[in-house]
Order: sequence, then structure tokens, then C-alpha cells
Amino acid sequence: MNQTTNTILMIRPVSFRKNEQTAVNNFFQEDIDLKNAEINKKAQEEFDAYVFKLKSFGIQVIVVSDTTDSDTPDSVFPNNWISFHENGTVVLYPMFAENRRSERREDILDILEENNFVIEDIVDYTSAEEENIFLEGTGSIILDRVNRKAYCALSDRADEELFIEFCEDFEYTPVVFVANQTVNNKRVPIYHTNVMMCIAETFVVICLDAIDDKKERKNVLKHLKEDGKKLIEISEAQMHQFAGNMLQVKGSNNELYLIMSKAAHDSLTQSQLTKIGNQCKIISSSLETIETCGGGSARCMMAEVFLPTR
Repeated sequence: MNQTTNTILMIRPVSFRKNEQTAVNNFFQEDIDLKNAEINKKAQEEFDAYVFKLKSFGIQVIVVSDTTDSDTPDSVFPNNWISFHENGTVVLYPMFAENRRSERREDILDILEENNFVIEDIVDYTSAEEENIFLEGTGSIILDRVNRKAYCALSDRADEELFIEFCEDFEYTPVVFVANQTVNNKRVPIYHTNVMMCIAETFVVICLDAIDDKKERKNVLKHLKEDGKKLIEISEAQMHQFAGNMLQVKGSNNELYLIMSKAAHDSLTQSQLTKIGNQCKIISSSLETIETCGGGSARCMMAEVFLPTR
């Protein structure tokens, strides 16, 4: 089993804007005083520069353009509706926002097969949407693929029972907790686990301050430590700059890189940057419009492809 891959799928936006349906429980989203067409244009520029940068380090990026057939303002975040696994399985996930459900496209699987990837099986959890039960892919679930552990911060978008079912189906040990943020002086659940936690091959970046329950925090730490992960802690303020929303990938000659946004990078202290730098190189790219309107960042934009190749 590998924790990192050298191939990622990314969806180029065509109608990106602040999604009013996700804003109800994604408190990372903010308004920008720009027309939607201008917001979309800026998002496309950020996307293209980001892809160009990733490719320049030898990372394989499969770019698929979003379609104009349906209203999909968040299509730039494919990791919420699909995940790919080394045994050739593709997983489809139930999505909280109705307008995000149209992001699921069968033709994307055809494109992967055209790129010589092998799809053996599709596991589809999307019928859970009918019962208002959601689990938003690797936004909700952080996978330690090597140690077969799955971490999940429960929220409106991460149902505990469905998460446990996923873990049983894929033979992962579930590690469940609640991660909070302060909104209007109240502690409320963070919408996705991947904004407060990133697991790399040898280390983890995590906002432990978000886990208010001491027992839950202790349990998360126990699992990370028993798997030998070096801890790089971030603050809640850094989490709000998307410092938890990172992903480790492989580039040329299997060199490891931790990918993050410029905002995340700029929020880190010299000590944190050194700790990361001791483990792998950093790639950062400016994603200001996408982060502000979309409430997601560098990690959300990448769906890791672990499928076997022909």
C-alpha cells in the first residue's frame, strides 16, 4: 500500500462562485465584492497556474473541464464525490448540497480508462442522500492507507454510521471525533476533516485545538503516535488560512512534495516550515479567490488516483 500517488485528477471550473447551498455550514466561505463572471475568471487563472506549477515538478495531473450542462459552482473540489483505490475500486459519495450532486460524472471514469487506468469495481454510497445522510469523500475521511486507519471529524457532511460502513467495506480502523471552530462565539463542527488534518508518509499536520473533547483528542494522538507519525501542530488561526488543507504527492523520481496554498504557507511559522522541510519539499500556489468564495483549498482540488495501470 502507498500513502502517496504521483497522479491526481483536477476539474477546471467553468461557473465557479460562492455556493449558497454549502455556505450554510462551511464557515470558511466569504463574500467577495465581484461579479460571478469575474470570480470565475480569477478562479480559472488560479487553477491554471496551480496545475502548471504541479506539472513543473513532475506530478501527473489529469485535467477535465467542468461542463456547462448543470449548475456546479464547486466542481473544482472533486475529492468530495470520488476516491480511487489501489485495488481498482472507485468510490462515489453522498453529497450534502444538492447542486454538488451533479458534479458526479461517468465520463470522468472513461477519461481515466483512456489514460490507461484500470477500474475493477465501483462502490456507490450515493443512495444515502435520499435519507439525508452524507459522507463527502476524502474531505470527510482522512486515510492512512499504509496503517489502514481512517480519521473522520463528524459533521452534517460526515455521518458516523456511514463512515463505519465505509471502514468495514475497505478494512480501515475508524478513528472518530468532533472538530470544532468558533463562529459567532459558539463552537460548531468544522465542515470537513481535511481542513484541520493532513496525513503524509512520515508526519501529520493537525489542528488539535479543534478537538474540544479531551478523550477524543487523546485517542487521535494515540493512533498517530503508535504509527510513528511526527506531529506538526497548527493553530485554529492557521487552520483558517487553510494550513490543514494540504496533500503530499510524488513528483519526478518519486520525490515527495507537500502541496498547499500560498495563504497556508504564509501562515506557517519558520519552525513549522523547517519541520515540514525536513520531511519533504513544499509546493505552494496562490488560490485566494477559490479559497475565499469556495471555502476550500489546495487539498480539496485534488482527487488522488491510486488505480492500477494497464
